[in-house]
Amino acid sequence: MNKLLEAFLRSDHAGEVGAVYIYKGILTIAKDPELIEFSTRHLATEKEHLRKIEEILPVNKRSKLVRLWKIAGYLLGLLPTLINSKVVFATIEAVEAFVEEHYEDQLKYLRAQPNPNKTLIDLLQSCQDDEIEHKIESGHKKQLTPGLFLNIWIKIVSGGSALAVKVAKVI
Repeated sequence: MNKLLEAFLRSDHAGEVGAVYIYKGILTIAKDPELIEFSTRHLATEKEHLRKIEEILPVNKRSKLVRLWKIAGYLLGLLPTLINSKVVFATIEAVEAFVEEHYEDQLKYLRAQPNPNKTLIDLLQSCQDDEIEHKIESGHKKQLTPGLFLNIWIKIVSGGSALAVKVAKVI
């Protein structure tokens, strides 16, 4: 496994850890039955993504900041839940839009290799497909017109996601 591929998978692992904890954060205080059902279902998907990535990424190649990704994910789920379900759905939509692009960059790289790793491509494509479904479902459920607060929040979420990927690739 080359260094770039290790960095990709380390960031994927960190992201899936964060995703699991986003839903754990939501479920800690959520009261809305629709949000609880949504989060429970998506938590199962993210746990499965994490399991699959852990099968191919050795422990010693994973981010050294896993505890930070758990805390960040948990807060990213918990904080919008304190406001309302619509903000949670908008948050999930923003995270998943970022993740969709993140996986797409990796898929383009892998497909361009002289001997593409079909198993890895299939895994990442499957994860990306699930994340796109999550994004679309969140977008439909948010039923919210972005105002100043939400626009700022979405920029924070997107920027934080980008920073987390950069850090996870190296640490």
